[in-house]
Amino acid sequence: MARQRTERTGRGSVHEDRGPVRYGPPAPDPGLPVLPELAEVLASAAGRGEPEPTGGGEALREAATAYWERRGLHGGPERVAAAPGASPLLLALIAAHGGDVLMPRPCTATWIPQARLLGRPAYHVPTPAECGGVPDPYALLETVRRVRAEGGRPRLLLISVVDDPTATVAPPELVREACEAAVAEGLHVISDETWRDTLHRPHDTVLLSPAEMCPDDVTVVCDLAGALTPSAWPVAVARFPDTVRAAARHARTLDILTALGALVAGPVAPAAAHALREPAAVTDRVRRAAALQARVAAAAHRAVLASGALARPPQAGRHLYADLGPLRSRLAGRGVTDSLELEEYLTERLGAPTPGGHRFGDELGALRVRLGTGTLLGSTPEQQLESLTAPEPLELPHVAEALSIFSTALDELR
Repeated sequence: MARQRTERTGRGSVHEDRGPVRYGPPAPDPGLPVLPELAEVLASAAGRGEPEPTGGGEALREAATAYWERRGLHGGPERVAAAPGASPLLLALIAAHGGDVLMPRPCTATWIPQARLLGRPAYHVPTPAECGGVPDPYALLETVRRVRAEGGRPRLLLISVVDDPTATVAPPELVREACEAAVAEGLHVISDETWRDTLHRPHDTVLLSPAEMCPDDVTVVCDLAGALTPSAWPVAVARFPDTVRAAARHARTLDILTALGALVAGPVAPAAAHALREPAAVTDRVRRAAALQARVAAAAHRAVLASGALARPPQAGRHLYADLGPLRSRLAGRGVTDSLELEEYLTERLGAPTPGGHRFGDELGALRVRLGTGTLLGSTPEQQLESLTAPEPLELPHVAEALSIFSTALDELR
């Protein structure tokens, strides 16, 4: 699936392999400046020269425990581990559990490379029509049985109830059925809940964590960059079940993080702990950002449908997942025949990262892309803050212009 691209440098042209990892997609950009209160906490800790201990210091782990307590997930800080970002944390978790890995199709872009890096067989399971992030329970059972019949050892299921890339929220009944099926087959579940605080309609959306229904068989992971902190300050936390087996896996995870040197930066830890405690300034920013993204994402979704493409209505996050299959003939006329070519075409046309569906485990021939909405909020901190505080953000000139460019790029394909 790798391609060649040409980069211009001062010494001429250099060909580089455009593989799925080095040029993989970043997380969707929030399109907002750093919250001043968090910047002040980080600045006050800038003199800290030592990193956090492996798994995070006590203050950070206690803040994470309190964060989950407020969401109905109880436990102590001894069951929490922190790492500098979701990727090293998930890598350590997969390594600590052993066995083959199952995940939905499509899935978060980093999951497949991590399983491959560890030499673990990874199997995709189809998701139902209404959402992504959680596999269809019957398809999950069939996949487990097929893998075992072929000599595999399925041990781990990765899911995201609030999903990247599809920006959908899995219905509670689906989460329950999928988790019960996984547990019945002896699989441990890792629930990535990075985007749970970005719901577009929080009062109208029922969000159920798998850890609420299968407390002994679910490890919860949260990357703070989803809603609480800037991506430049990498921190992610994991909550382990309260069982003897989970305690052993927690210890193994800490061993792996130590071997990786995956320690949270000293100055970042206090800012992360402050965000996890959710003071008024943080909760206000999270609420305002989600409401803004809801309006912009809805406008982007309308533009996608108007072009003749397809997409589920975005329910969370700052992106949507579009299927341009109905526009295949027009795209072919522009030399676009698969998702990698579509990624390159739209990234150039929109001037923003537009990763193709192959990054998320979809077939290369499927013309699917993840479209970010953060770039529609403005190109300067001043414009972004204006978008955040305006009563009618879609009427702001810079937002209207960005949406016009977005719509035009899709309309050209009709």
